[in-house]
Amino acid sequence: MSPEAPQTPEEAPSSWTLPRLRVDVNGDWYDDDVQVTHAGILANLRNSLKRDAGGWFIQTRVRIPVEVEDTPWIVVRLERRGEGLHVVLNDGDEADVDPASLRVGRDDVPYCAVKGGQFEARLSRAAAHQLLAMVDVDATSGAEELRLGGRAYPLKRTA
Repeated sequence: MSPEAPQTPEEAPSSWTLPRLRVDVNGDWYDDDVQVTHAGILANLRNSLKRDAGGWFIQTRVRIPVEVEDTPWIVVRLERRGEGLHVVLNDGDEADVDPASLRVGRDDVPYCAVKGGQFEARLSRAAAHQLLAMVDVDATSGAEELRLGGRAYPLKRTA
């Protein structure tokens, strides 16, 4: 028996409708307007999430679009480890991050590259405070930089 090809929404059984999945700015998942809180379901959703030119989606027998307000991953903790930075993400993953990937976006929200540099994560308010405690600000120019292991990493600001 050969596996069936994934169905498009138009080919899905008429008795079934695609769920409306979304991830809010805080990294919380929703099915329609109901927050998904079950740890196993959240893990499955996060592990299945993909992105291509068409946007965020989960591929099962059909492609299920996922609306993502900002980023699906949130840094919930950031700390200095030796000469580097270590983060804990909202999905429980922990990793060292490249300090050069840090940037500050709109509304002074910091971001960094995660998941092997494939994706970007928003720093939670707590993680942003942890980062700012490590940042030096030049009194005259206002330039912000993070010093780790004898290197300086300027915090890039993007719109």
